Amino acid sequence: MSDITASSTGDSLSQPTVALLDYGSGNVRSAQRALERAGAQVTVTHDPKIVLAADGLLVPGVGAFAACMEGLNAVHGPRMIGERLAGGRPVLGICVGMQIMFEYGVEFSDGEGSEPALGTGEWPGTVEHLDADVLPHMGWNTVDVAEGSRMFAGAAADERYYFVHSYGVRKWELMTDGHTEAPLVHWAEHGRSRFVAAVENGPLWATQFHPEKSGDAGALLLRNWVDSLR
Repeated sequence: MSDITASSTGDSLSQPTVALLDYGSGNVRSAQRALERAGAQVTVTHDPKIVLAADGLLVPGVGAFAACMEGLNAVHGPRMIGERLAGGRPVLGICVGMQIMFEYGVEFSDGEGSEPALGTGEWPGTVEHLDADVLPHMGWNTVDVAEGSRMFAGAAADERYYFVHSYGVRKWELMTDGHTEAPLVHWAEHGRSRFVAAVENGPLWATQFHPEKSGDAGALLLRNWVDSLR
């Protein structure tokens, strides 16, 4: 697998380059294989030159919010994410890779309190415990897709996606001033919680579910993202 040394030319027939951010958060190989099947040339890396030069950056995430942020900070991930987004360069976050795009994550331990952790702050809001009798929320669920979605283009309305999480964003707090395009926020429900399942906000897309584990439905979403990089 060769390193990415420059972004693609924009030729519709070219293979988009994707940097899959390696910061010690779980097994990235399933995401790599899914992206390659979607038509991307993938490099697993935390090299800033490669991350910033790629057509797209995928930020995975498995486990606890605070632990993921610790790993991300160790490789200067927030700075690289911020630099890409400042230049309108696409980023996709998956699972905790979506959660860390928010300001705060609250980890509940023994029920006697909470410990907030700082996220990257790309979006305002807090990742908090879901209100449900059964946790983690593990398995297949539908998504209430906002009208005009590019991420879910071509997907059936009753399509199901694979989730594994106990925490989520239950309130969308980003306000728009009327001069910028409003984000598309997609929702799902588990127990007594309605939570953010996915977001499309300019160059920043993210999913709480795992598209790489969601069969044909997830493969379609990844193709839509990879195609948007051309």
